[in-house]
Amino acid sequence: MPIIPPPWSLTGNGLVLIYHFPEAFVRNHGFLAGYQRLTYKGWLGAVILADYDTSGVGPYRELLFMPGLFGFGRRRSFSISKIYVSTQDSVESGIANWGIPKELADFEIVHTPDGSTLYRVSRGRHLFFQLRVRSWGPEFPVTTKLIPRLGVIQQRDRDLLFTHLTASGKARLASRKSMLIDPVYFPDFSQIRPLAILSIQGFSMTFPVPELV
Repeated sequence: MPIIPPPWSLTGNGLVLIYHFPEAFVRNHGFLAGYQRLTYKGWLGAVILADYDTSGVGPYRELLFMPGLFGFGRRRSFSISKIYVSTQDSVESGIANWGIPKELADFEIVHTPDGSTLYRVSRGRHLFFQLRVRSWGPEFPVTTKLIPRLGVIQQRDRDLLFTHLTASGKARLASRKSMLIDPVYFPDFSQIRPLAILSIQGFSMTFPVPELV
């Protein structure tokens, strides 16, 4: 299976749940790799669900956990500790290009008659993540230009790689209606109150060639 090199241009829709995760929760349940455990700083984290219409490897879906900021020397950056995607192409290219520890899972997104959206993620026949949200309020623009040098640092072999992300789209606020998580597969953040939930439509994002840290 060929590796599709960066840069990637991605488009699609997504859901961003913004949190301040307690440090004890992250350290005990956040699936931290060794380098992340040593460098974890906290602040804001996120859970992100993405439904990519286009990417370097075609359409795919994604669920990821980003615990917060990490400190690498003088640099502060986000880092992904758990992530699932819906295609093997995305798994292999994500690991090879950026050191993102992607795993394969099955995704289902259902738009229900009451106006809510149901996300389901499973492995085999085991449903380990289910979330129902409902969007509300007016639409507003969102862009990473408000956060200079936004990106993620991941480890590939022995190298640390920084990837500077750029993205923009239109968002509405959303409310969490129900949730089910198996903590064996993903951090169970269901008892933690989100700071905000954004339902983002029609976003565009660029994943460039990473830099060595």
